[in-house]
Amino acid sequence: MPETSTIPTHIAIVMDGNGRWAKAQGLKRSQGHKAGTEAALNIVTHCRELGVAHLTLYTFSTENWKRPEEEKKVLFDLLVQFLTRELPTLIKNDVQLRVLGDYDAFPFAVRQVLKLVLGKTRDCKSMILNLALNYGGRDEIVRAAQRIVAKGFKPEEITAETFSDQLYTVGQPDPDLVIRTSGEYRLSNYLLWQSAYSEFYFTDTHWPDFTPAELDKALESYAGRQRRFGKTGEQVES
Repeated sequence: MPETSTIPTHIAIVMDGNGRWAKAQGLKRSQGHKAGTEAALNIVTHCRELGVAHLTLYTFSTENWKRPEEEKKVLFDLLVQFLTRELPTLIKNDVQLRVLGDYDAFPFAVRQVLKLVLGKTRDCKSMILNLALNYGGRDEIVRAAQRIVAKGFKPEEITAETFSDQLYTVGQPDPDLVIRTSGEYRLSNYLLWQSAYSEFYFTDTHWPDFTPAELDKALESYAGRQRRFGKTGEQVES
């Protein structure tokens, strides 16, 4: 298990590869998504045990609406089942659920269970679990700009801080580490503003096979890096 001193405050993950995992196993895509849900549960549990304060999972992007209706129904059903089943565990482990994105377009059952879990975990403080739902990084930035205009900010009042205050992640630190599974090397419209100085870790492992041990490998890689935030190595060491 990684040393506590090297654990990131905020980890964000692009959970990619459910479909490819299922195809490799000779299974249906729906079975891949189900296996991915169980992998997510194991990672949430491991992060809570490690003391990660913020975990963000890219659960349903704005682009995912283009998927077949049957597949979207499977994803929505799995989300409802996951949240309903795990609500007592979230409360027991003091994990607060938050949503990044606009989930008003989701089916009624999804909206209802989200509202329930958001309310029931509102006072939990040990870890924040962000689910990025109907989320797109560009949409988030446009939304933030619209909110700034609507609130009547003067040009000189608009700073990086005031802009960040209009994002879904307001009040939370930016991700220290962004992980993407399944051999893809891109952000896919994920946390574009927040990941400006994040460290990145890419793995060929498909998401259903991304175990706590695989997460520990990512954390080992992260622990060996020197985060500079635009400074030179000499400035960081001084």
